[in-house]
Amino acid sequence: MAERAPLPYAHLRRVPAFDVVSDDLVDGGVLPDAHVYESGNLSPHLRWSGAPEGTLSYAVTCFDPDAPTCSGWWHWLLVDIPAEVTELPRGAGSGDMKGLPGGAIHGRNDYGTFDFGGAAPPPGPPHRYVFAVHALGVRSAEVTPDQTAAIFSGTINHHALARAVLTVEYGI
Repeated sequence: MAERAPLPYAHLRRVPAFDVVSDDLVDGGVLPDAHVYESGNLSPHLRWSGAPEGTLSYAVTCFDPDAPTCSGWWHWLLVDIPAEVTELPRGAGSGDMKGLPGGAIHGRNDYGTFDFGGAAPPPGPPHRYVFAVHALGVRSAEVTPDQTAAIFSGTINHHALARAVLTVEYGI
């Protein structure tokens, strides 16, 4: 098996960790079909706790560092989740914004859509899907939906006070 790409936060500024759990995912486990692009394409349930004092909002992302590109693959970019929100229901990442708090903004994922895009790896070794909840020290990331994933992720990382990560794998 070829050497795997580093996990996305390994080379960025270190921030403290907090906790994220899911009714749908198990850290280190296999991504269920409901969250695969061709099977259900639903964003998973996520619940987090232990964010540091000073958290003013959250961002949620899903990134595949194993995608056959030079820059991985962004499956989900969601910002401006109010600090009092600590849970997203299954399916909240759909483009209709149901289940999301007012003011939350989806960025354009690498499918070119403004929602959660499930796993769709090419045949071969399993890919890792890194779901992260970022505690931010700003109420708004001040990005617009049409900005690139690089701008979203750079802005998120710039304002991150702490990060909670849950990683699953999926392959065909």
